Amino acid sequence: MKLKFSKMHGTGNDYIYVNGFAQTLSQPRQAAVELSRAHFSIGSDGLIIVAPSKTADVRMIMFNSDGSEGKMCGNGIRCVAKYAYDHKLTDKKVMKIETASGIKTVEVTTDEADLVTDVKVDMGKAILKPSEIPMNVEGESFINREIIVNGTQYHATAVSMGNPHLVIFMKGIDALLLEQIGPCFENHEWFPQKVNTEFVEIIDEHNFKMRVFERGTGETMSCGTGTCAVTVAAVLNGYAAYGEELNIHIRGGILKDTYYEDGTVIMKGLATHVFDGEIEI
Repeated sequence: MKLKFSKMHGTGNDYIYVNGFAQTLSQPRQAAVELSRAHFSIGSDGLIIVAPSKTADVRMIMFNSDGSEGKMCGNGIRCVAKYAYDHKLTDKKVMKIETASGIKTVEVTTDEADLVTDVKVDMGKAILKPSEIPMNVEGESFINREIIVNGTQYHATAVSMGNPHLVIFMKGIDALLLEQIGPCFENHEWFPQKVNTEFVEIIDEHNFKMRVFERGTGETMSCGTGTCAVTVAAVLNGYAAYGEELNIHIRGGILKDTYYEDGTVIMKGLATHVFDGEIEI
């Protein structure tokens, strides 16, 4: 079949977007693997289908580049909102998007051509209880606790934003060989569904620099749920304050996130259309 698609990214976290209102993919997992291959195909961090929903304005169905299905993607959901509004799948500037981790409310900002430029997302409440992250550790939280990975001891904080994250504050993150240590974190025995890992350097109380190794993908330019997890961890570890907007600097740009005392996290960031195309699969 000939598949029409759009290439979009949120701060460098790029996915292939397909209109599920108009097309049906019979083997989306296989398509995600084949189409995501850099140099040999379109190249991306995965595939996202913008589909009809019975409970929201649109539904986001996402697959990582290894074919595994993702529950939530902060950068991806911003681009889903842009795709839905720009392609007239909805005329709402405040819309609800169904994801595998629940329904999220998003608000889009448009330019003079009525095209979406950036998106604010209510990411819901951060989950801190290990059994719900999920994480095979006892207790009500895992904040600044020890974990041994590949023989090295780290202090880390675990957070779920609809998907599991492990946040480590440290210096010298630019020198880390993530392609070597990342899989050791991703497949750690404490995480039955694997884990996304963020390595974070503190700039000041409002600015944090982050690198991320995502489960099922590897190191990416950005991870929206990851910056939210970093924001939560920064507050819980005393590096930042509740209700203050933080600038999380990732390889693909900056995301602005806020963690409130009721547990809610708000994320703001750009959503960028790169090009449209058609490919035979």
